Amino acid sequence: MTGAGYAVTVLLGVLLFGAGLLAGRRTARPVRTSDVGTPVEHATFETLHTASLAAPPLRAGLTEDSARKSARRLRSLLGTDALCLTDRERVLVWDGEGGHHGEHVMEQVEDLLASGRDTAFRSDCDDLDCPLRWAVAVPLTVDHRVLGALIAYAPRESAVLARAAGEVARWVCVQLELAELDRSRTQLIEAEIRALRAQISPHFIFNSLAAIASFVRTDPEQARELLLEFADFTRYSFRSHGDFTTLADELHSIDQYLALVRARFGERLSVTLQVAPEVLPVALPFLCLQPLVENAVKHGLEGAVTSSRITISALDAGSEAEVVIEDDGIGMDPERLRHILRGEGGKSTGVGLLNVDERLRQVYGDDYGLVIETGIRAGMRITVRLPKYRAGVHGS
Repeated sequence: MTGAGYAVTVLLGVLLFGAGLLAGRRTARPVRTSDVGTPVEHATFETLHTASLAAPPLRAGLTEDSARKSARRLRSLLGTDALCLTDRERVLVWDGEGGHHGEHVMEQVEDLLASGRDTAFRSDCDDLDCPLRWAVAVPLTVDHRVLGALIAYAPRESAVLARAAGEVARWVCVQLELAELDRSRTQLIEAEIRALRAQISPHFIFNSLAAIASFVRTDPEQARELLLEFADFTRYSFRSHGDFTTLADELHSIDQYLALVRARFGERLSVTLQVAPEVLPVALPFLCLQPLVENAVKHGLEGAVTSSRITISALDAGSEAEVVIEDDGIGMDPERLRHILRGEGGKSTGVGLLNVDERLRQVYGDDYGLVIETGIRAGMRITVRLPKYRAGVHGS
């Protein structure tokens, strides 16, 4: 079963239990004429709404802040007098009556944290006015690791509460698993960006500095401008914050890169840029276009080619921005290209193309991978489609 399917199954279980608990309360009250639907339908809606409010904090992982923000909603789902969330070392939050019980919680769930098995126990409270006489504790696990516990308290032993606590705990675990996936995805993206940075060839750095040095005596002002371009280019490429950037910033970095390349190759390289101002604020994955331009330069001037023309356009396409990078270089065998995009090109072959293609699909979906048109001695044309607006994608 997929992660999404498992999450839906667990949520349905929570809905059934929550709706049953809330419906039991609702049937004791008269239904207003303004109400729409049956008490069970109302209870189901309320349970779904409560679950939706509890989910976002938990997507940050099991922390004191996320526990505090979600505890009241989780207690509402269970309809219990008190609820406690712990990690493996301490109580993260206590919500409801009888907060003094929190002093002994970690001792009472010690075996649960070690074994990962549900447990129930009497509270053994000396306060005669305290309503909390019984508790059920359920482990919160992710990938077979016990991260903490959910403990629900009630005035008396209840098999229904015990099972409901298990269902709610499973739903919490799904949110924590999704948080882990989010972190893994972020780490993967960071690793891929590090891989792209590693591709900034030492030869490119050496050749750029050599080109700058050649202007020091003949054209000091040109040398100064190129040195500033080199500094800005490396600063952008190695920046340490943000998974996303804007099309304006990415194109600016590409312009700096091309300025350094032109300083070396002179009239051998001709570059044409066509950019629609309205697409400049569009957000996209960091270092997404630069490897494609580097690929165009490499293939455009490879071998005995005496000159090359590269065209870069970023145009408005309705709800999308369309970026096209085209060169008139040596091109590539389409079958070889297919191998590269399947990750079969070897460690040093086409890593930039594969990396960018995978990142675009991760962020926008499979409909937004690279579209590449090429042939032997036929140049290469790469098209990138970028949605103008996508939740979670913001330039920084």
